Amino acid sequence: MTKETLPEFIQSTAGQVAEELARRGIAPGRRVAMTIEPDEPNDWIAKAWKVALAEGRSDDDIDHIIAEERKAVRPCLG
Repeated sequence: MTKETLPEFIQSTAGQVAEELARRGIAPGRRVAMTIEPDEPNDWIAKAWKVALAEGRSDDDIDHIIAEERKAVRPCLG
């Protein structure tokens, strides 16, 4: 039985990214993904996305949630 490896999320500043990756033993040639957060403190979309990822939801899960919420707030036509 294989165990699924989940992504690891690290919160850091731009100036400390390389140091943090090196501290964790991540090789310089290894691919990583980064998210640049907006400066607005009230960016609810970024906050909601972070919570969903922390809960282990996939991008597809998040897209589905967004689609459902759009349907819920869209006025009924007809």
